Amino acid sequence: MKILVCISNVPDTTTKITFTGDNTEFNTAGVQYIVNPYDEIALSRAIELCEGGKGTVTVINVGEAATEPTIRKALAIGADDAVRVNAAPRDAYFVANQIATYAKSNEFDMILCGRESIDYNGSQVAAMVGELLDIPSISIIKKLDYDGNTATIEREIEGGKEVVSVSGKFVASCAEGTAEAKIPNMRGIMSARTKPLQVVDAVAVEEVGKITKFETPAPRGAVKLIPAESAEQLIDLLHSEAKVI
Repeated sequence: MKILVCISNVPDTTTKITFTGDNTEFNTAGVQYIVNPYDEIALSRAIELCEGGKGTVTVINVGEAATEPTIRKALAIGADDAVRVNAAPRDAYFVANQIATYAKSNEFDMILCGRESIDYNGSQVAAMVGELLDIPSISIIKKLDYDGNTATIEREIEGGKEVVSVSGKFVASCAEGTAEAKIPNMRGIMSARTKPLQVVDAVAVEEVGKITKFETPAPRGAVKLIPAESAEQLIDLLHSEAKVI
């Protein structure tokens, strides 16, 4: 069994977000990067499925040389080898095309990724990869079992859960519950230094969208406390100031 896991290089969750170039570019100065947490869940489940010599796990990242420490962390967690597509990930369509191109020339039984990246929260790559490869894509899964040919997948839906059975190759985006994120141990950290990391050139992809400007949320305003017995005043303020009723 061969599993391809897609990982994103994202700012740490404690990062203070600012922009440069008249709010057209993310300010990377002083930013600490990590493996996207949802991708770590996908990687952990892939490693579990391959334990005991049942298969191998390859991680793929679309990014420039600065992303290699993040890739090495994925190797330390337990991936067998890694691929870096040498290009800045300008949007989800570009990234999906790079992943699909690599997957077409390398046989994998399944492709896993996180439900979304925590920087743009787009939830687009998995579905795009499935479409580009013409294989099933299952979004936001909570459980994944595999018997060597058929995957049994559980995902949450409104008011319950859905169980899906998939034979053959597929793409799935993993959410919380699919696996517990693994912490690399010293042995894993040491072995990650010598595991294969292949760098490949990006393929040309048509630009279908472009970010023109970033905006930060407005700062929180002052809070008004209304006594419980002053319901009429509260209703008046909801009408005149908040304008929500």
